[in-house]
Amino acid sequence: MPSSRTSLRVRIAAVTAAVVAGTGLYAAGAATADHKAPRTDKEIPNLAKVEDQIKAYYGDTVDKNGQHYASADSNYAKQLAGIQKKAKAQLEHTLKNKSGKGRPAIVLDVDDTTLLTYNYELQQGFAFTPASQDAYLKSTDMAPVFGMPQLVNWAQSKGITVFYVTGRDEHQRDWSVRNLKNAGYKPAADTAHFFLKNKKTPPAYLSCGANCTTVEYKSGTRKHIESEGYRIIGNFGDQYSDLAGGYAEHTYKLPNPMYFLP
Repeated sequence: MPSSRTSLRVRIAAVTAAVVAGTGLYAAGAATADHKAPRTDKEIPNLAKVEDQIKAYYGDTVDKNGQHYASADSNYAKQLAGIQKKAKAQLEHTLKNKSGKGRPAIVLDVDDTTLLTYNYELQQGFAFTPASQDAYLKSTDMAPVFGMPQLVNWAQSKGITVFYVTGRDEHQRDWSVRNLKNAGYKPAADTAHFFLKNKKTPPAYLSCGANCTTVEYKSGTRKHIESEGYRIIGNFGDQYSDLAGGYAEHTYKLPNPMYFLP
């Protein structure tokens, strides 16, 4: 969740939710994503209605403290299950074939790939800020994305090395490690397997340094992982920018209608 995307996240949340809900507003979404001005108000989905669609898609439930959570029987969870079933089958097939060089590995994003930001997004009205994210991560564990701990732990049991690559900042490492462990992920999120953005002292293997785009940062990190003798047989992310740039045999796009990050 990069800090410079607050307004973009809010705008795109409406568009992507409309697309996921099947309302036929893809053209409007594409126009907004391309920063083109809508010709009329009819091309713009109503924000309040889109937020209702997001809640319905996630199966919104509210606890006694007024906190919002997604439901395990929601359409969101069902969509995830289908993607995870396909991923597991492909990973199994790849392991059986034993083709290619390097130790098998998978790479996972964090926000809305391993940990679900839904409660945080609802608290903030889909208006991300670095300060609110810090406060939330410091004090609160996000729930796991449905089915992902089981898939990731299964991968580890099959001899697949697990790496986490996130756009979160380096100063959020301890909070993130705590959350991944408490959410049920067994593979260690240690310094050798958990990569966060470090703008103060970026790693030498990133030629873009502190000014990397998401694609440059994530693909450059995957390239570095492969240079360490690994073969990335699966790359999981909720944003297309998590997956672009190569250095993975298979990519898996998880659903996220709440925001868009280029």
